[in-house]
Amino acid sequence: MQRSSRLRQAVLVCFSHLRWDFVFQRPQHLLTRAAKKYAVYFIEEPQYDASIRAPRVNFKVDASGVTVVVPVLPPNCPERLALETQRQALKKVQAAHRGAPSIFWYYTPMALLFSADADCDLCVYDCMDELAAFRGAPTELQRLEKLLMTRADVVFTGGRSLFEAKKNKHANVHAFPSSIDAKHFAVARRTGAPDPADQAGIARPRMGFFGVVDERMDVDLVAATAAARPDWQFVFLGPVVKIDPADLPRAENIHWLGGKRYDDLPSYLAHWDVGFMPFAMNEATRFISPTKTPEFLAAGLPVVSTPIRDVVTPYGDRGLVEIAGTADEVVASIERLLAGPKPDWRARVDAFLADMSWDRTFADMNRIMLSTGALPLDGTEAPADLKTGVPLGV
Repeated sequence: MQRSSRLRQAVLVCFSHLRWDFVFQRPQHLLTRAAKKYAVYFIEEPQYDASIRAPRVNFKVDASGVTVVVPVLPPNCPERLALETQRQALKKVQAAHRGAPSIFWYYTPMALLFSADADCDLCVYDCMDELAAFRGAPTELQRLEKLLMTRADVVFTGGRSLFEAKKNKHANVHAFPSSIDAKHFAVARRTGAPDPADQAGIARPRMGFFGVVDERMDVDLVAATAAARPDWQFVFLGPVVKIDPADLPRAENIHWLGGKRYDDLPSYLAHWDVGFMPFAMNEATRFISPTKTPEFLAAGLPVVSTPIRDVVTPYGDRGLVEIAGTADEVVASIERLLAGPKPDWRARVDAFLADMSWDRTFADMNRIMLSTGALPLDGTEAPADLKTGVPLGV
């Protein structure tokens, strides 16, 4: 990509395959912190609205200061027109910050279809998942990721496994595994908090999961474990995507409570006995680094997980998380945890988490970005009109 002029406080434009208001995870954690230094825009993939006849773009300023940019298209909109709508949205953002240094921050290489010709000073690829391995991945994804690797100045990865997969494909790759807002989840450790209404009637003990429910969940393992111990309750929080809800296991001790706000998660976790991470062992989970691992631990919950590589190392190896691959192993692990964690477990957990925070993660990322020399300012003082995204409207 060509380099634009560098005269004013930087604007960061994020291209994401995830919705800002979907599940609060890595992009939201990092970009809300970036918004304290840069003007941040979060460009989502298009939404479709049967009530409109022509494309439009919605701009909404989030409470964090991030401006969420949503292309809205009529049904059956040709791909050419969809890409042009996204291209015009990007041009509008850039026009509002003409003369400012710019950062392009990619979560999806597919955004190159409309952004490849745009100018930026610094190109960042925050590779949080191996998207090509996910169900329904576009056929062009691998080609576009190769192209993005040639254009990126910096590549961050969402875990050690992804780092190992990408480190020889770019000269400036850095691993930033899932981090933690420890204070937020530590609320779950407090006693006396009321049980959420839709959970209050569920018996104990409770094994809980929160996050997106998709092809990465081993639903057969869930069914077998629940069947083996009908006196245990299994609670699942999160939206169901890319799989048919009818395919989810149903039993009296399995409870699908749907998506919850990030702010409300500690109140649910406060009334669980064990965190359960029943990830399937497939291509979609080969490189994942589940954010919920440290979040469960910060909430004071012992955890059982299938042998996901980035959970085994470091959490399993350090005895912080139980690793189990079959229903029998899961049952045995939960039984041990219900009997009580090892005496020093909580102290070792807290010591491990002490150096982890999303604040530190973004600060370290930002230092690497600035070390490239592509940005002339350190982002500590933005002009008043550039401290947050501008509601542009169309």
